[in-house]
Amino acid sequence: MELTRRDALAALAAAGAGVGAGVALRWSDGDPATREFRDVDRETLVALAEVVYPDDVSGIDGFVEAYVVGRVRDRPDRVAGIAEAVDRLDGTARDRFDAPFADLSPADRDAHLESLGVDAADPDPEGIVPERIRYYLVNDLLYALYTSPTGGRLVGIENPQGHPGGIDSSRRSGPEGSDGRSVTGSDHVPGGRPERSGEGSR
Repeated sequence: MELTRRDALAALAAAGAGVGAGVALRWSDGDPATREFRDVDRETLVALAEVVYPDDVSGIDGFVEAYVVGRVRDRPDRVAGIAEAVDRLDGTARDRFDAPFADLSPADRDAHLESLGVDAADPDPEGIVPERIRYYLVNDLLYALYTSPTGGRLVGIENPQGHPGGIDSSRRSGPEGSDGRSVTGSDHVPGGRPERSGEGSR
């Protein structure tokens, strides 16, 4: 299944970050919303999504770009939290593999997340390394996927959040994701342990 801009817009609406259909949702040094994003942030987020998303999902790069850009508009605190979590994830990967996280094979990325205990970590923006990675990176990416129409279909959610009946449908279907909303699909996180997300808007 291919993720699209429409999926990203639906996920943003579910996260309370509604964006106009004509707004450009792309990384841009000239955009105040994304000026502080570094190449390593962009590359690591996509590489992480490639591991935690199901194998049959495509269009990940553009979907992650559109969702994250829309998510952090006017949210410098969120940008800083993501950057710090990326630094921790990338730094530990360099220590273990002598390479950045984004350059690792999917199998090594998966193994590294498991070795850090990200699969078993409770999401906490002020917690230890795996808890911050879970909060700022993994849970938000999973929330984006499973509140989109395409991601919802993968797990049988007929009306993802942001669509009529979506909140009730997704609450019946699985654990909470970013911003405390219910989503399904954390069985795709390394280790397969469904986790309750924190307050994603902090």
